[in-house]
Amino acid sequence: MENHDKAQLQSFLKTLPPVEFCCVYGSSLHPNNPGSAKSTMVDCILGVSNPQQWHSENLTLNNDHYASWMVLLGGARLITDVADEIGVGVHFNPFVSWDDKMFKYGVVRMHDLVQDILNWERFYLSGRLQKPVHVLLDNLDVANVNSVNLRAAVSAALLLLPSKFTEEELYAKICSLSYMGDLRMLFAEDRNKVKKIVQGQFELFRSMYKPFIEEYETKELLRRSFSGNTQPIISQDGGLSAARSLVSSLPPMIRSQMAMELGEKKLLCDSGRVIQEIVIGSKDEAAKCMQTILQRKVMVSSARQAVSGLLAAGGITAMRYVGAKMSKAWKSWR
Repeated sequence: MENHDKAQLQSFLKTLPPVEFCCVYGSSLHPNNPGSAKSTMVDCILGVSNPQQWHSENLTLNNDHYASWMVLLGGARLITDVADEIGVGVHFNPFVSWDDKMFKYGVVRMHDLVQDILNWERFYLSGRLQKPVHVLLDNLDVANVNSVNLRAAVSAALLLLPSKFTEEELYAKICSLSYMGDLRMLFAEDRNKVKKIVQGQFELFRSMYKPFIEEYETKELLRRSFSGNTQPIISQDGGLSAARSLVSSLPPMIRSQMAMELGEKKLLCDSGRVIQEIVIGSKDEAAKCMQTILQRKVMVSSARQAVSGLLAAGGITAMRYVGAKMSKAWKSWR
């Protein structure tokens, strides 16, 4: 990220009430097509301790960022209620113009952000943080907490991948996790989105996931073979023991739902402690069960957030946003 862009983003943040966390994501930060970077909306996630209080202060500072009907009918309380009760806890203000740039920022409660990172409770913001982002402000060390999310993403991707694959295929599978079941992929997203994200940000994915690939190599779950200048071929252990190890790295909420589907048994550890283990018949069985759970989560979250987003944006702004998305999607299908 260039220093000029960073300074501009920091200046934009100063026009808003204080936040605990801020990250920038999407094609504006790491453009897949540098020529279009100037016209791209800058996407930000802002973490705050109390969304209602934050929106109340922001309405005083930046009333024009919000849909007029929300301001008139309920203000900060309505904005927060729509995000929490209809959406997945995030309120987005799109098409905010400042200093010749267009911004879209989403405001989320810090507790909800951390819970989604650790548990994949909504599998919404955790999915965004599995892809390259630039953290601009991090008062609560979210970047460190996110390492749990990244390790879980590697485990989930490995369950879904065959015995041999390339590094790019690994990152593409990780990237695709949060799009499985996303209703927007049917009509409002570029069908080549995952491929473009990974190819355009390959080195960033590599730097994010290198520690976890090396960790899994040490555990003998993975093996890389290098030949010439091409990407290494990665081989993984497809046995039951390896599958159990991968499942054990998934978030507690996902493991709990898998246990409900597949059953669980009690085991006695060497230390004398009793643990619950999911009954897994094969790697494929575990992968299929996990995939169904993630698809269901993403489908529900994407539908709820789509409705919440349309309400929050207001009529004209919502149509403008959906129109831009659908135009990009249709171009990818031609």
